[in-house]
Amino acid sequence: MEALPSPDALEFGAAFDRFGDARIVLLGEATHGTHEFYAARAQITRRLIEQHGFNIVAVEGDWPDIARFDDYVRHGASRPRGGDARVRFPTWMWRNEDVRLFADWLRHRNASLAEAERVAMHGLDIYSLGESINAVIAYLDAHDPAAADEARRRYGCLTPWQDEPQHYGRAVMQGLLAPCENTVVAQLGDLLDRRMALIGDGGAGDGESYFGAEQNARIVRAAERYYRAMYRGAAESWNLRDRHMFDTLQALLAQRKEARAVVWAHNSHVGNAAATAMGWRGEFNIGELVRKAYGDRCVLIGFGTDRGTVAAASDWGASMAVMQVRPARDDSWEGVFRGTGIARGMLDWRIHPDPELRSSVAQPLLERAIGVVYRPQSELASHYFEAVLADQFDAYVWFEETRAVTPIGPERPHGTPETWPFGL
Repeated sequence: MEALPSPDALEFGAAFDRFGDARIVLLGEATHGTHEFYAARAQITRRLIEQHGFNIVAVEGDWPDIARFDDYVRHGASRPRGGDARVRFPTWMWRNEDVRLFADWLRHRNASLAEAERVAMHGLDIYSLGESINAVIAYLDAHDPAAADEARRRYGCLTPWQDEPQHYGRAVMQGLLAPCENTVVAQLGDLLDRRMALIGDGGAGDGESYFGAEQNARIVRAAERYYRAMYRGAAESWNLRDRHMFDTLQALLAQRKEARAVVWAHNSHVGNAAATAMGWRGEFNIGELVRKAYGDRCVLIGFGTDRGTVAAASDWGASMAVMQVRPARDDSWEGVFRGTGIARGMLDWRIHPDPELRSSVAQPLLERAIGVVYRPQSELASHYFEAVLADQFDAYVWFEETRAVTPIGPERPHGTPETWPFGL
């Protein structure tokens, strides 16, 4: 394993030039609240943008939320938005100091570029049902008021549930409510018809805002299916979510000329699920789908840590706390990397396919995954799963000891503009 400098140092990204010829570089994280993971991904991404022409940063976040970052970094690129912008749990995942620093850098870099050449930030996730409904209606209000009225009627099936969409899924599965699937599919169909009309008219001045509206309509359709699938089984709902994230990435690549993307998401999404217990029980993820679609033109990079602190909650929706991360189990991949004695490093078996090296990471061992919830008291059951590292990733970045991210704040302060926390 080769040693790496601090992820807060600019030279950190230089070690990743070897992956600069890829079409897609997927950068993972073993938790959703660790400074080193965010800082490392920011430095790698800066290098890929500056030296290798990458022009999309796609993250495990909701499309409307990350659209506000995109507005900021691209100096006001048009995006549909509507309704009261609420901050969805977990707030610290994207509103933290590391993301703020990266966004400030990206805005500064984009300033000297033509609008069409500016690097974009986009969200891939599925949880923005209410905001996505509002965004579609806002777009249509501005372009076709009659169509906006029809969208309100169609989405009226879902709007009573938009604050607690899981209750919608439960009501449908219990036979208390008819599903809204046909109406949201019809609404998406109408927007796709609008795309055909825009193509016929040359799409003058409307392509960017239309693209956002279409993606939000796709989110509404996917979310409606997702919240029904939650009550049919974990594998089905997981697969719906990651399929949506992959499809969104595909749409981003297709929409932009000479598109090359960096993806930020958890290891459980970025690593090839077929090489893990997830895949063995029927789940796939964006990493597996990207690898199947792009082969050697993609790179999957995992991240891991042994101990330190992490920003997480004890339960879904609970307050964030800075928690102590327990030292990893000896029978885990983290335990193996701890045994190297290297505090910071990268193991790369893609560019230098040494058979002995690959063999050393080709066995199934436990791997730890901490999301927005961390339960150290039940860590083995809650946070470990088996994985074959050699097939899960192309390289692995290791930090022996890490610390929690610094959140900008638990909520967007009441009355502040939608551009918070950047103050535009």
